[in-house]
Amino acid sequence: MYKSIKIADTTREERIEIIKTSLAYNEDSCEGSVGFDAMAMYQPYIDGEKEIAQINMEFRSGMVK
Repeated sequence: MYKSIKIADTTREERIEIIKTSLAYNEDSCEGSVGFDAMAMYQPYIDGEKEIAQINMEFRSGMVK
């Protein structure tokens, strides 16, 4: 497992793997739902722009489409 999931502590490749692993582990996620792409939702994390916690907080508040 990863010592940290923070952007500063990971490479882009590691962030992609973190998201893929998380989505595969969490089978009850919205992945596959009509009109929802979880990988796209986490693209700002993969690109090093936003931490996962920030994306999740925005999603819960309805800010992420």
